[in-house]
Amino acid sequence: MALHTWLAFFVAAWLISLSPGAGAISCMAAGMRHGFRHALWNIVGLQIGVQLVLVIVAAGLGTLIAASETAFTAVKWTGALYLAWLGIQQWRAPPAALDAATADSAATTRRALVLRGVLVNATNPKGILFMLAVLPQFIDPARPQLPQYAICSATLLFTDAVVMSGYTAFASRVLALLRGDARRRLVNRAFGSAFVGAAALLATFSRTG
Repeated sequence: MALHTWLAFFVAAWLISLSPGAGAISCMAAGMRHGFRHALWNIVGLQIGVQLVLVIVAAGLGTLIAASETAFTAVKWTGALYLAWLGIQQWRAPPAALDAATADSAATTRRALVLRGVLVNATNPKGILFMLAVLPQFIDPARPQLPQYAICSATLLFTDAVVMSGYTAFASRVLALLRGDARRRLVNRAFGSAFVGAAALLATFSRTG
């Protein structure tokens, strides 16, 4: 991959990562509920989900999903229902202070947070279609494909991990400053509503945009 091509993708990767979406909501909700350190496992899951989408696109499966009405609808509704379920869980979450939230993290296993992150990104057909639209522009068909996709994968992993860590850190600091159950409950419900809103948007998404 030529340097100027990589630099262009590097800029695009930052724009992709910074665009608000279900991943950002998941990071902020996890940061507020579990604190920064424990919520990092949610970011690990998100990155695995991003890499899965990239592999799907690189292997040509993304085109099949985009072309199949049944496959596309199945992925779309799986993602929408999962986001809605996360919204309900967040809405009903107790208004715990940071110390209590940290203690609650022991009950929420690392595996559960990783799985949550994977599902948030891997069940989003918008991500697959977006990758299908963006990645081919930076891949030179005359050169070996695998090294180019590996470079794109590492670049997107770096930018998205940095951005998601920022969202998580911001939310965990906000949680530390909140006082009173009423305010914490309000914030939990705001994030719960955001998850449900993201689910509703995903449910109305079509292959044609």
